[in-house]
Amino acid sequence: MTAFETVTLEVPDAEAATAFYEAFGLSSYVQVRTTRAPANGFRGFALSLVAAQPGDVDALTAAAVSAGATTTQPATKSFWGYGGVVRTPDGTLCKIASSKKKDVAPVTGRIDQVALLLGVADVKASKQFYVGKGLAVGKSYGGKYVEFDTPSSAVTLALYPRRALAKDVGTADDGSGSHGIVFGGQAGTFTDPDGFEWEN
Repeated sequence: MTAFETVTLEVPDAEAATAFYEAFGLSSYVQVRTTRAPANGFRGFALSLVAAQPGDVDALTAAAVSAGATTTQPATKSFWGYGGVVRTPDGTLCKIASSKKKDVAPVTGRIDQVALLLGVADVKASKQFYVGKGLAVGKSYGGKYVEFDTPSSAVTLALYPRRALAKDVGTADDGSGSHGIVFGGQAGTFTDPDGFEWEN
């Protein structure tokens, strides 16, 4: 049984953030609540939004920018596909990408999958911690990437080395203060080895 069910972003202005995520099409994936906890630099996580093709990546990026996000990495082709990064008004980094390099169907602007990437100091150690809390591993690539089987949540939970994740989304890996994110599930209230908070 999975212990991961909800993602709550802690934001300075919950009303404004709710309006943004509704306009961007992410309101069914994340919740928001107001916090005054300070945070500086990289907060240690990113949302990965997977789309079917480049045109959908562009449509989603345009929707995010229209709703108030800023582009931090313009979408471009790479050896793995096509994608870019935006920063939401509350500071959350969203990588929007597709494994395809060409459009093969009408553009829908639909999000096919959302993954929450946690940047951790030691992927193997964090994997064992979460397995001990009841999460089942779906995919595991040693110390490079772990994805959990999270059927209770619309969001896939994954672990990524912190420095590699920061590089992937185009930011320095230093940061301090609150992560600005809280998880809900069946495993109880606790803080993981990297300071990410969980609550019932």
